[in-house]
Amino acid sequence: MLTLKRPEGNAPGDLNVSRRLLGGLFFAGYAAAAVSAEAAPIKTDEAGLVTGVEMIPSFDREIPAYVARPDRRGRFPAVLVISEVFGIHEYIRDTCRRLAKQGYVAIAPDFFVRHGDPAPVTDFAVIRKIVGDTTDRETEGDVNAAVAWLNTQRFVDPERKAVTGFCWGGAVVWLACARARNFRCGVAWYGRLARPPAGSFLGEPDRDWPVEVAGRLKCPVLGLYAGKDQGIPLADVEAVREILVRTKKVGSDIIVYPNAQHGFHADYRATYDAAAAADGWSRMMLFFAQNGVQGRR
Repeated sequence: MLTLKRPEGNAPGDLNVSRRLLGGLFFAGYAAAAVSAEAAPIKTDEAGLVTGVEMIPSFDREIPAYVARPDRRGRFPAVLVISEVFGIHEYIRDTCRRLAKQGYVAIAPDFFVRHGDPAPVTDFAVIRKIVGDTTDRETEGDVNAAVAWLNTQRFVDPERKAVTGFCWGGAVVWLACARARNFRCGVAWYGRLARPPAGSFLGEPDRDWPVEVAGRLKCPVLGLYAGKDQGIPLADVEAVREILVRTKKVGSDIIVYPNAQHGFHADYRATYDAAAAADGWSRMMLFFAQNGVQGRR
């Protein structure tokens, strides 16, 4: 099996890639570079939902976004779902369907569309190139574009929006909640917190990182982190916690699952931790409700 050990993909030497993993779950649409042959991912059906791909106008082009929502009349709260480095593969689409079953409009834009599709790629060097070529400006523009699209939809309550994201997307959650008042709250799943070393993947000086913006949050953020994450030191978690306290960001918090590893919510990976994933999901639902973004079931 493959074990994704770091927030933005494994480092050389972390993995011994087996060609046998190109079968099975890969052909069901899961990320080829991280899928575990032993995984039994959650499958959420589309009964009672409307699902599909929408083209959303962004600042420089249209971008595709997967949307799942309840198939009934009314306006529903919305959740922007920000993917891992693998883009909009089946795990992210299923996460959107899970949220839609809970009474949300869930939207997952393809933030990497300008540079490629990382989902079917097995070479992490290629994935890093696709993700690394995606700039902060592009990501921020696409977040704003998704928000603008949601605000104009007849089935969305524009006053009740939240954001969540995983891995690469977890870091983007912190940034999105610090940059604009688009959301009532955010939930960041094991997103990198501190700047990588200069010259390393995503280490460019023009990128922002959560530890640099946590003191400017415009809405509460809940961070869900892993005690055994090899790419996110607990010292970084404590540094952000200290900033939240010092800057009086009331309502924000960070939870650490001591025995979990990076990617513990990703049910197609070897690092999936069912107990931590279920607890984190319950905490997310409660956090949404506490901040006025409760699903309409």
